[in-house]
Amino acid sequence: MNAATFPTRPSGIRIGPVSSGLVAALVLMTLLVLPCRALAHAALVATDPADGTVLVRSPAHFSLTFSEPVSPLVLTLVRPDGTRLALTSFRLNYRTVEVDNPETLKSGTHVLSWRVISEDGHPVGGSALFSVGAPSATPETGEAVDWSLRTAIWIGKLLLYAGLFLGVGGAFSLAWLAVHRRCGRRFVISALLCGLVAAPVSLGLQGLDALGAPLAGLAAPAVWRTALETSFGWMVLVALIALGLALLSLVGPRAPRKLLALAGLVGVGTALAASGHASAAEPQWLTRPLVFLHGAAIAFWTGALAPLGLALRFQPAEAQVFLRRFSRAILPVVAVLAASGIVLAIIQVQTPAALINTAYGRLLLLKLALLLFLFTLASVNRWTLTAPAEAGDTEVQRRLVRSIGIETLIVLAIFGVAAGWRFTPPPRALAIAAAQPVSVHIHTLQAMADLSITPGHAGQVAASMVIMTGDFGPLDAKAVTLVLSKPDSGIEPIKRPATKPGDGTWRVDNLVIPLPGRWNARLDILVSDFELVKIEAPIEIRSD
Repeated sequence: MNAATFPTRPSGIRIGPVSSGLVAALVLMTLLVLPCRALAHAALVATDPADGTVLVRSPAHFSLTFSEPVSPLVLTLVRPDGTRLALTSFRLNYRTVEVDNPETLKSGTHVLSWRVISEDGHPVGGSALFSVGAPSATPETGEAVDWSLRTAIWIGKLLLYAGLFLGVGGAFSLAWLAVHRRCGRRFVISALLCGLVAAPVSLGLQGLDALGAPLAGLAAPAVWRTALETSFGWMVLVALIALGLALLSLVGPRAPRKLLALAGLVGVGTALAASGHASAAEPQWLTRPLVFLHGAAIAFWTGALAPLGLALRFQPAEAQVFLRRFSRAILPVVAVLAASGIVLAIIQVQTPAALINTAYGRLLLLKLALLLFLFTLASVNRWTLTAPAEAGDTEVQRRLVRSIGIETLIVLAIFGVAAGWRFTPPPRALAIAAAQPVSVHIHTLQAMADLSITPGHAGQVAASMVIMTGDFGPLDAKAVTLVLSKPDSGIEPIKRPATKPGDGTWRVDNLVIPLPGRWNARLDILVSDFELVKIEAPIEIRSD
């Protein structure tokens, strides 16, 4: 995609004027934490025309149905000769995007390419093939994964986490736990500046990913406009406020530094609750506050590590008070961190098998392994090294400094793993998508039908059919039989008579589809004692 042609989408402390800004920032953050309706990570459920369908004539419109409401970003039709047609006229009908076809399509295979954004702020893309008249060679869609962009997104996310957790958390520890701010102050400021740069860059990368554009298009206005319209735009805005408040607590006036640092810590939790997989999960009244607490607890713990280690190394006498305060406060903080993390993990993963069967689950296992190492090391520090270090044992203090350094490296590795979740839908979202039906519209001159199979994956399912005449009139059929076949798998056709429960549909219950993949669905419609109409179309059955 050319960077110039991006598609657009229709406490008794007197602190003077600083207090009003803080109040406004805290109000904004509180509003963002309040529950709001959202689902997560959309998955395509059905297309019309169905993937692989051969049509007699050019369709007047297309439709894409997802597992949750989405906002279209880029809709493109790739013609058989490889030329591309931007589809700009569409309507949103709850979970379905209805797209107008502006031209009569020529014979051959076409690709309907789509890119939409989920309510969790993550873009999702894909394509569906259909043919008019007869199939032809599949045109090139250019939908290969842009690994340079993905790498940039991952690095940006990692640096943003470092700024929020090590920077804002570090500023909080210096304001509330340390006796003097000299040791660790440069490190914390560096982390904050890193976050202040990474936040807007990550926003631009979000826009590129949303539009499926290359890194060269980062400066295009449409990229930034698109990114700001996503929930990630709110996350970056609150993150910038939190980073700015934390920086002011270090370089600004002395009097309000504790209040500024506290507001920054609140901002970390709020920013994380504004966007992402976990914050978009249901129930919202539980997940968003849990993400807020989890993020604030991470910042408190990890942010204190570097300043504490540097203080123990260069100012061991003053560091004893810092260490004593931290060791007293860390236990309830870790309890909050662990409890919120466990609940969020249960909501996201749902079943133990998903820990192995999904990329999200495997990343979670890696994170848990790193956390086990981190908690073990932290426990040794807390129960073995802290008391002698507070008493002034210089050798133990040196050991504690080395141990804190290792903890910091593990924390950075955990941030890197967490940044990888950006590219992996959680098992919860996959389960929502798997429970959705698959549908196909079959249209001939003699008859037409809307066939839906629920859930749309292999196993026990139920099929429902709405039967009409070829000109959309009522068709009072005497009997309907569903025939599913998959010749390439050596399976005999599955024939099941349908029943009519009285709601105008025909149903087949307790149907078992043994294998995923492309099946041929045929409906044998007995119109009268002397007329049997057979209509068929391919339907894609998911693996899970």
